Amino acid sequence: MISQNTFAEKVLEFNRALAQINLCLPDKYRIINPYSGGQKELVHKITTRFTQKHFNDTKPRRLILGSSPARSGTAVTGVPFEDAKYLQKETGIFIDKVHASQASSRFLYDVMRNYGGREKFYDNFFMSFVCPLGLVKTNTKGNEVNCNYYESKKLQEYLLPFIVSSLRSQIKFGVDTSVCYCIGSGENYKFLTQINNEYHFFEKIIPLEHPRFITQYNSKNIDWYMKKYMTALRLV
Repeated sequence: MISQNTFAEKVLEFNRALAQINLCLPDKYRIINPYSGGQKELVHKITTRFTQKHFNDTKPRRLILGSSPARSGTAVTGVPFEDAKYLQKETGIFIDKVHASQASSRFLYDVMRNYGGREKFYDNFFMSFVCPLGLVKTNTKGNEVNCNYYESKKLQEYLLPFIVSSLRSQIKFGVDTSVCYCIGSGENYKFLTQINNEYHFFEKIIPLEHPRFITQYNSKNIDWYMKKYMTALRLV
């Protein structure tokens, strides 16, 4: 009898494939790849321990997709949306960079608590990105800053084959395609919907406001957004 690969094994295999990615991008843009960068051995340890802890089974999960990793967040740790300080606590692995808690992560941790705790949350969901590698651009001052895949039509065109291939690969983890949650109710949702209309990855896509938008610009309405998240995530 042939054993079925676990969800965790498929995630780690995907990460290994990402380590081999070398994308050609327009001038002033570049990829940040935590799986092949200077801290790749540390990232491998962190992602392996985290993934095996939460996804070491064959249960189907629903995807929650952000746009792309922040260069000081997932692009450092390799674990989507998890704060470096919390990851260090959970995995026991010392992370040498980016120790400040992020507002986005704190909101999502509150989402997890309200949902029933981290174990229950990760039993049902897998968080990732439409573009699973970080992106930066060089601005007019010569500094590298975060950017999103949808920042320009030209950048989208360069990244589209990679994005489509990555979505196909992630669905093969064992994803429940009846619904996908899109973090970012503006351009990320618009672009993901366009892709889905062509490739029919998911039966339904539900947009959710980005935690950064909520915590930085709408903190007085945070309870309302939390209820929105809970209503969407508890959808059966």
